[in-house]
Amino acid sequence: MNLYTRRTAVVSLGAALAAGLTAPADARDADVRRPTGSAPLRRAHAHNDYEHPRPLLDALDHGFGSVEADIWLVDGRLLVAHEESGLDPARTLEALYLDPLRRRIRANNGTVYRGHPLSLQLLIDVKSAGEATYRELSRVLHRYRDMLSVCRAGRVHGGPVTAVVSGDRAARAPMEAERVRHAFYDGRIEDLGTAAPASFAPLVSASWTETFRWQGVGPMPGDERERLRRLVAAAHGERRRLRFWATPDTAGPAREAVWTALLDAGVDHLNSDDLPGLEGFLRAAR
Repeated sequence: MNLYTRRTAVVSLGAALAAGLTAPADARDADVRRPTGSAPLRRAHAHNDYEHPRPLLDALDHGFGSVEADIWLVDGRLLVAHEESGLDPARTLEALYLDPLRRRIRANNGTVYRGHPLSLQLLIDVKSAGEATYRELSRVLHRYRDMLSVCRAGRVHGGPVTAVVSGDRAARAPMEAERVRHAFYDGRIEDLGTAAPASFAPLVSASWTETFRWQGVGPMPGDERERLRRLVAAAHGERRRLRFWATPDTAGPAREAVWTALLDAGVDHLNSDDLPGLEGFLRAAR
């Protein structure tokens, strides 16, 4: 029995999503809703972006510099969902992310955000078997190479979109074997100080709750503040960016305290499902 037959049969994705997927391409993809002159937010990361009513597009409307898509390899196709029960053959990586990005970049004369050179990070979290899933992902990304950052023999050439592969660690081996690669690796804290170059693993991600006890209530303990500072310094010293997932994400003082600590320490990406909440925080902090 394949994953299609095991998934919950949900035909309707809701009126909002249906409208987003069936509207004309120019209406769906145009860079028109972000306030004129507002710069994109490099540090804003849309966690589980595909669960929003308009995957990708809602995050871009809020100026996010990074979006996350979980993928499963099913019958030779890359489907986007958090759990197997949510798999839908219409929700492919190409349909939800790669095709809309290509249209938008062409409409904006080569950039995701019109007038801004930001390379959007597309964090692709591999949920199915890593090696097989990455091999198919590599083939798919090759078809979109005109808009992607690329690494050739260890040298990186930037593009409007930078694909970074996270999730199942078995994806690492086939990635490292590629001489020309249209994706990069999401490392872990234990990768700091190793021989893996930043041209391969430019991002390091870790669980906040597994790394720190403090969840934003009361002052941050001094030893944890120092540990955060050391991790940022180590990542930046190796020309890598740092991100934490599982940070508090319920609106209120605790979330704002953690976000403030992350900003003050120089963490590169703040993780949230609350697009307007994180946008408002980051714009106010500028």
